[in-house]
Amino acid sequence: MTDLFSCIHDAAPIISALDTDVDGLFPPGFHELYEVHSYRNAARILAHACRDEFDEIIGKLMEFRIRTEEIVTSGGNKSRIAKNMEDLLNPLGWNETRIQGDLFIRKIITTQEPRPADGSRRKGPAARQHEEIYKVERFIDGHKIDFVKGRVSFDMEWNSKDQTFDRDLYAARTFYECGVVSAGVLLTRSAELAPLFQDIARRVDMKDFHNKYGASTTWMPKLLYRLNAGRGGGCPILVLGIRPGLVADFEEWKQAHPVIRQARFEMSEAALAEDEDG
Repeated sequence: MTDLFSCIHDAAPIISALDTDVDGLFPPGFHELYEVHSYRNAARILAHACRDEFDEIIGKLMEFRIRTEEIVTSGGNKSRIAKNMEDLLNPLGWNETRIQGDLFIRKIITTQEPRPADGSRRKGPAARQHEEIYKVERFIDGHKIDFVKGRVSFDMEWNSKDQTFDRDLYAARTFYECGVVSAGVLLTRSAELAPLFQDIARRVDMKDFHNKYGASTTWMPKLLYRLNAGRGGGCPILVLGIRPGLVADFEEWKQAHPVIRQARFEMSEAALAEDEDG
């Protein structure tokens, strides 16, 4: 029985919401700066049904750059990197947005009229209906997205705990299921940044650098794991990962910051890909 199950398991076709082809939807040079994954035709929906918003996001992402000093500087509740994205998008009308809603439930009750005792034909309807209305207050509450314009949502997770992805995906699917947006965009760090971060860790006197950007924070494999597990629901989501090319001044920064220690910044694929409960 075990062998039979193994054969069936191995031969079963894979169902995936990941789109296999997004060629021609992004401008030249975009893929050098960003890792791209599209789920449920998100890229095509954005490029064709939400063209103006898509062009604005992609245009500003092509302008967006990160300075190495911004990576190693503490930013409090919001990093300078996140604030830079706000500076690009807020003037265009992309604003933090939340939705709230009460759930109204209509209970329709049908009652049957009793038959006359003498067996004569009943006059009027045999059944009557009446309604009762109930309300669940704040059934939708607190679902917030960094930037929303038109029918497009956009969240950026530069460096948070990876459980933040669950909140982001839940918000995106709630906006979508309520008919507020047609697709969502999520921007985070590509795993390709790990060698760059390892090099930085050797050149700065920050004992907590590994913990700050460790495997339990918002790296692309942590997000893809959740999307492949269906946590985005039916919402089309375009996922973008920040690649090393966006850290524009890294080579110059290295010249000014020689190696001072042999710090290790281990970011194995297994560590990055494991579930938060793994």
